[in-house]
Amino acid sequence: MYVPFEQLPPTARIWIYQANHPLTAAEQAAVQPTLHRFADEWTSHGRTLAASAVVLHDQFLVIGLDEGVADASGCSIDASVRFVQSVEQQLGVELLEKSKLAFWVDGHVTLLDRKQLGPAIAAGTLSAETPYFDNTIGQRQQLLERWPAPAADTWLTRYFV
Repeated sequence: MYVPFEQLPPTARIWIYQANHPLTAAEQAAVQPTLHRFADEWTSHGRTLAASAVVLHDQFLVIGLDEGVADASGCSIDASVRFVQSVEQQLGVELLEKSKLAFWVDGHVTLLDRKQLGPAIAAGTLSAETPYFDNTIGQRQQLLERWPAPAADTWLTRYFV
């Protein structure tokens, strides 16, 4: 059952998939029916799931699930990954590749390879206060409160000590 993302409870479970490039307005418009249909049809062992799927910051596909209605099973999570793969094919974008880190720099999302992190900090391109999109967060409330968060307030803190 589709639920508008902003109506999911703060405790809703989320999965964040980062695109390898910003999605254009046309790409986002084209994929909207697909996102809505997935959320509407997603089930777990025959139970309807209260779910949503949105694109945020033109760069991130976020799937949300109200586990107060029904939990996701391994099979339903597998189905969500197949759905993400279908979005990759539909848009010609990578969403499952995890080697890039996303920062908010000069008003837009900037992706850096993990190997570039140290040199970017040394050069002053990134600082402890640079907003970082920690895509490992798991609840909608975390998304609202600390996504992005200052890099030093995330698992990246060790790079700023």
